[in-house]
Amino acid sequence: MSFSDRYRPNPAFARLGDDFSDPVEPADFPAAIERFWNGRWAPAIGLDGLDAAAREAHFQRFEPLPDNQVTPRAMRYHGHQFRTYNPELGDGRGFLFAQVTDDRDRLLDLATKGSGQTPWSRGGDGRLTLKGAVREVLAAEMLEALGVYTSKAFCVFETGEQLARNDEPSPTRSAVLTRLGHSHLRFGTFQRHAHEGASDRIGQLIDHAIAHYFPHLEGAPDQPAALLEAVVSACAGLAAGWMPAGFVHGVLNTDNLNLTGESFDYGPWRFLPHYEPGFTAAYFDQQGIYSFARQPEAVFWALQQLANALALVGERPTLEAALNTFPTLYREALLDAFLRRFGVASAGEEADEALVRSFLAFMETSRMGWQAPFHDWFCGEASARRALAGPRAHAYAGEAFEVWQAALLAHEPVRPDRLAHPLFERADPVDLVIDAVEACWASIADADDWSGFEALIADIRLTGKGFDLGRDRVGFRP
Repeated sequence: MSFSDRYRPNPAFARLGDDFSDPVEPADFPAAIERFWNGRWAPAIGLDGLDAAAREAHFQRFEPLPDNQVTPRAMRYHGHQFRTYNPELGDGRGFLFAQVTDDRDRLLDLATKGSGQTPWSRGGDGRLTLKGAVREVLAAEMLEALGVYTSKAFCVFETGEQLARNDEPSPTRSAVLTRLGHSHLRFGTFQRHAHEGASDRIGQLIDHAIAHYFPHLEGAPDQPAALLEAVVSACAGLAAGWMPAGFVHGVLNTDNLNLTGESFDYGPWRFLPHYEPGFTAAYFDQQGIYSFARQPEAVFWALQQLANALALVGERPTLEAALNTFPTLYREALLDAFLRRFGVASAGEEADEALVRSFLAFMETSRMGWQAPFHDWFCGEASARRALAGPRAHAYAGEAFEVWQAALLAHEPVRPDRLAHPLFERADPVDLVIDAVEACWASIADADDWSGFEALIADIRLTGKGFDLGRDRVGFRP
C-alpha cells in the first residue's frame, strides 16, 4: 500500500466544528466484496497506489486516511422536499469521510451513501441497496461521458446484509458507496442555520465557501451577493447541461443541490426514452414538479430559497439582482450545451436558437430515441452521409427533419476528426433508458453476473472519449 505525493489531505469542513456536522461511527458490515473502483479518478487524488486490503480498510470499514478526518462527519442541513420545508433532515445514511486537494488544487469530498445510521436517520436503517449503488455508478458515468458536471462514483463494496425495501423486491442485497465530489455544501446547509436564526454560522459558511470554492471572491465588498451570483452561474450551467443529455434527476430538493453546481445524489433518475417535456423520474412526483422540462424552473426556485437564507446576513436588493442573472445565464449555457453535443460551432444567437427549437420539434414528431440523433449527426454536415445511410435513415425525412437539418448544416463542424473514433463505427449509441438499466441489474440479481455492468461502463467511457465533450474548466477532465 502506498499514497503518492498527489495525496494531499485537507479536512477543511471538520474545522468548522460541531455546529455544522456530527462525529459518527460507520456501520460494522458482515462482508466486503469490492464491486467497483474508479481507477480513472484515483490518481487525481493520490489513491491509485492502494491495494485491495487498503481499499477495504478505508472504503468499507472507513478507517481514517492519513492526516485526514479522525472520524466521519454526518453533515447537518435542512431542505425543501417537493417545496415543503423539512427541518429534520441531515446526512441520514452517509457521512463526509475525508477531504483532499486534487491535482487541480480543488477541495474535493469523499462522502458515503449507505454507511450506517446517524443522528439524522429518522428511523431508517442507514443502508443502501446494491441496486441503488449500481444505478448511481451508471448515472455518474453517463453524465460525465456527456459532459455534465457530476460527482464521481469512486468505489462500491457489497456488504453482505439483506435489506427490506418497499419500492423493490425484498430482501435485497446491500452496499456502501463512496462518491468523489466537488463540495457537498448544500443549499440546505445554509437553510438549516438560517432557520435557527444563526447569522454567525451563515457568515462562517460564506467565508468557508469563498475560501475553498470561490477564492476569486475574497475581498468582494458584498460577499453574500457575490457568492450567490457565482452559485447562480454554476447552477445555470448544471441545469442547462442536463437538457441535451436527456437526463431527469428526479428529486431536485434543496438538499440535493450544492454550491459548486455539481449534479449528485442519484435516486430515481431516468434518461429520456424520447422527447417528452413532462417526463418524470420519480413515481411519487405526481405533479411533475421535477419533470424534464421543469428542471431549470426547479433549480431557480431552489436558488431563491438559498437567497432567502443568505438574506439573514446580506442585502435583499443585491441578492435579488444576483438571482435575476439566472434566465440569461441559463439560456446562454443551454445553447452552448446543445452546440457541444451536436459538435458544431455557434452561428450566432438567432441561428443557435433556431437549431435547438427545430431539433425539439423534430424529436417531438419523430419520437425517436433521444440519444440517437446526437450519435448520428455529431459534427453536423460531416456526418450527413453516414446518418442518411445508417439504421435510422428512414426517420430522417419529412418537413420537421428538413427544417432541423437546414439549421444544423448552417453550423460549422467542430473537430470533425472525432468521427474517426471507434464510437462512430457503431450503429447505435449507448442509451441508459430504464430497460437497459434493469437488464444490467437483472444479470447481477439473478446470476451474480457482472459482465454486463462492466461492459456497459466500458461502452459509456468509450462514448465519453468519442464525443470528448469535457471542457477545460473546473469539473471536467481533459
